[in-house]
Amino acid sequence: MSTGSRNTWEAWARSVPPLACVSTREPWPDPMATATRLARAGLAGQYVVYEADGGVWHFAAGSDVSVTADTGGITARAAGRTWTSRTDGRPLAAFAGALSALRDEDDEGSRGEQNAGGRHFYGWAAFELAHLLHADPASAGDRPLLHAMVPSVEVTLGGDSTVVRAVDEAWARKVADLLAEPAAGQPSARDEPVREGTEGIIAAGSAAYGRAVARTVGDIRAGLLEKAVVSRKVPLPAERHPDFPATYLAGRRANTPARSYLLDLGGYRAAGFSPETVLEVGDDGRVSTQPLAGTRALGADPAENERRRAELLSDPKEIHEHAVSVRLAWDEMAAVCSPGSVVVEEYMAVRPRGSVQHLASRVTGRLRPDTGPWDAFASLFPAITATGVSKRAALQTLARHEDGPRGLYGGAVFRGSTGGALDAALVLRTLIGTGDEAWLRAGAGVTAQSSPEREIEETCEKLRSVAPHLRFSAD
Repeated sequence: MSTGSRNTWEAWARSVPPLACVSTREPWPDPMATATRLARAGLAGQYVVYEADGGVWHFAAGSDVSVTADTGGITARAAGRTWTSRTDGRPLAAFAGALSALRDEDDEGSRGEQNAGGRHFYGWAAFELAHLLHADPASAGDRPLLHAMVPSVEVTLGGDSTVVRAVDEAWARKVADLLAEPAAGQPSARDEPVREGTEGIIAAGSAAYGRAVARTVGDIRAGLLEKAVVSRKVPLPAERHPDFPATYLAGRRANTPARSYLLDLGGYRAAGFSPETVLEVGDDGRVSTQPLAGTRALGADPAENERRRAELLSDPKEIHEHAVSVRLAWDEMAAVCSPGSVVVEEYMAVRPRGSVQHLASRVTGRLRPDTGPWDAFASLFPAITATGVSKRAALQTLARHEDGPRGLYGGAVFRGSTGGALDAALVLRTLIGTGDEAWLRAGAGVTAQSSPEREIEETCEKLRSVAPHLRFSAD
């Protein structure tokens, strides 16, 4: 599957140090806060906090080992050296090929890893990768599309234990010292929520968004596509600087995500509360995707929430939007799974996700022997619920009607292993920053029955999962 010289990636993989120092400690009572505290400590140039299934938090940090790919080339770094190769317009194949060299090293027994499933990596995929996979390559742009870090230290904070893995004793001691420190409260300036101005923030750009929705409805009624998930960007005031760790901690305590993440990685900063996964692949080849489509607000009044739930389950527009998403998820799973293995395990359940509730389904299957996790990723990415149906026509529609590239929004943040596992969260309900800019973004599924007013309100409902929990630095 790889592009580039196999010898290139083998040389890179041999330069990646193993996590040779492993220790197990007692579980921490608040793993979310502990992981956030480790992130704030600034141990390395890059870090990721990733909340996996089952209430397990992973913290990973490092700056020496990474892989970055764009349309034209791929760059891998380790041990102070750099390896480059062309991608020939196939960055995902080149990216997977580089990471597979780490697996080959594991198979040869030269890594000495002491964690089940092999070595872990953490990364992101930008939404524009979708144009290379499904639509117009010219729309992919020239920015990085994929980035992964192989950490120098990884801390797994579970309910039964805390496991620290590090490349050497020096890294292990740094983490041990931080874990031994008493948990300090956040400075008061960071604890102050944004009580005033939240509605003003989330309303920014809504009129232009309504016009984009109307144009998309016109495309759908003209027969160009069935559905498009049109989004709008909400820039934050330039004079204020978000505190990403504090925002993550406050937002996670108020949300009920499928996955959450906090990162400073490959040029992006993010604090997000993903409502669904793009895919989950186990070491055994079982693959799953979790489409969510159909939305109503979720507030403090149980009776009103139940009324909206009943409305959601009976709304023809929402049911149609969800059904076409599940249908396409099935087709994309079937393209990489063994015949007869694809099933809908859950259909149109209602899931609470912060300030909203969604119709939710789960489609599962088992990968064919000739496919792997990145083949599944290529088929399922980006999530149908962030693009539309058909995916190619939706991507073309979004390129016409949205305000510039999405970047991380609608893409994925992932944790994978050289043993074949891959867990990728859909980037929604996320504070995103790069350089001096920071923003929120939200979208709504547009169908032939859509009205601009309702879709504007749906984006506001989703933005309320993040905007009230924004925290800003004191300086």
